[in-house]
Amino acid sequence: MSSENSRRQFLRNTALSALAIGALPQIGRSAPRKPLPADCNPTTLDLYGQGPFYTANAPDIVGNQLANQSEPGTRLIISGVVQNLDCSEQISNAVIDIWHATDAGDYDNVGFNLRGKTYSNAQGFYLFETIRPGKYLNGPSYRPQHIHFKITPPGYPTLTTQLYFEGDTDIPGDDAASITSGTYNATHRIIPLTMNTDGKWEGTWDIILEGEGGTGINDLHLDKGIIYSASPNPFTASVDIHYGVFKPSKVAIQVFDVNGSLVAVLDEQKLRPEKYHATWDAAQVAAGHYFVALRMNDLQVHYLKVVKA
Repeated sequence: MSSENSRRQFLRNTALSALAIGALPQIGRSAPRKPLPADCNPTTLDLYGQGPFYTANAPDIVGNQLANQSEPGTRLIISGVVQNLDCSEQISNAVIDIWHATDAGDYDNVGFNLRGKTYSNAQGFYLFETIRPGKYLNGPSYRPQHIHFKITPPGYPTLTTQLYFEGDTDIPGDDAASITSGTYNATHRIIPLTMNTDGKWEGTWDIILEGEGGTGINDLHLDKGIIYSASPNPFTASVDIHYGVFKPSKVAIQVFDVNGSLVAVLDEQKLRPEKYHATWDAAQVAAGHYFVALRMNDLQVHYLKVVKA
């Protein structure tokens, strides 16, 4: 059997096994959860699971660089926040194990090129830079570009899945990426990408799964306020943050670096419902990625990523 046929057979067998497991009755099911808002979509499993090319014990990612600077391909930055199932808490110290194909569509099955682990920081944020994965034949058709993830929150089971990208013409014909409902629904794992001023693609993917955060608050607060925009972004010296408060609250606009360290507090006071803005004067701050967080009554309710060039 050829290597391509072997690969396709393996993926088929994996998918059938996953479907068989999904068909088993669920014993000891917990009480139904309260309804979730439309923008809180728990991260689903991927039909193909981890696939045939996973290697355990990948090293930690250094300097947020999964792909070294000499790796051929188009640069890609993925970032987001890890949250619990009702989006009320951010989960810190989740292990995020990542691997994907090279620009040519090959996996390093000997070493750890394009394989590594990162961790959600104290605010639940994560970020890594890599390249856009290449495609490879899966029988007569190509698998869409995808990145593999194993996410393990502290004290909770690992979730294994795959991330895809909007506009990929091979998604409709792919057995896994084309699923739009049920256990393996890939809809919210297909994310848009935008190109930044450095010529790098960027995408945001929030990971929502079983786990516990550090806020200790069990109510959903996403209806309390929002950060509308941060401009210019990227910026060189300062950035204007526009945000809205929907209910009277104690409000803080905070800036964190990718390691979770608090860099700046732009505003902190009791505010009534209204639109507001704050300016971060970052002329003395090192270039890099930062997260601007809106906290209301001591709960982080929204964030945006900004880049200092």
